[in-house]
Amino acid sequence: MTDSPTRILLADDHALVRRGVRLILDAEPDLTVVAEADDGAEAVARAREHRPDLAVLDIAMPRLTGLQAARELSRTCPETRILILTMYDNEQYFFEALGAGASGYVLKSVADRDLVEACRATMRGEPFVYPGAVDALIRDHLDRVREGGTGSSRTLTDREEEILKLVAEGHTSQQIADLLVISPKTVERHRANVLQKLGLKDRLELTRYAIRVGLIEP
Repeated sequence: MTDSPTRILLADDHALVRRGVRLILDAEPDLTVVAEADDGAEAVARAREHRPDLAVLDIAMPRLTGLQAARELSRTCPETRILILTMYDNEQYFFEALGAGASGYVLKSVADRDLVEACRATMRGEPFVYPGAVDALIRDHLDRVREGGTGSSRTLTDREEEILKLVAEGHTSQQIADLLVISPKTVERHRANVLQKLGLKDRLELTRYAIRVGLIEP
């Protein structure tokens, strides 16, 4: 009797990308896509519902980014392993993905070549990194050794980052409160904290910041 295939959740806000990635994965006898999501919040909900072995998450998605979803999945579905599939060849995102609990980071530009092996490596408990990221890891390690420290922590809390993203997407305080099941007053307090921490004045500056750090797409 053969082992059952790895059950995969696929999350990307572009239906065409999901279709293409699904074709790649479903062509393999040891991999099967059991659920899809078109934003990070739906990915978390689908993971809780289907309990997949592996979640393949895009970074730039509405409501919750792939990194935010990865942090939530690490907390609520620790048995689900996480792989980031992204167009961003970006060291900052790569390190944030590792910090969020991802086991690997695959570039969309080479997904047809790397994705299947990345899924298999992740399920074997091995990290998967694209070649350019190996150099980044070595540089980061050497920098930390030279500094004798662990590096700075993220400026915003997970909740503040969540609210920053929703504000930048144009949601009102009441809509954000409803979405996150908190009071509008709590939303306003978090929003004020975000502005103060980042040294920003208004929603326009918040939106520019959110685009710059990849929380939303321009």
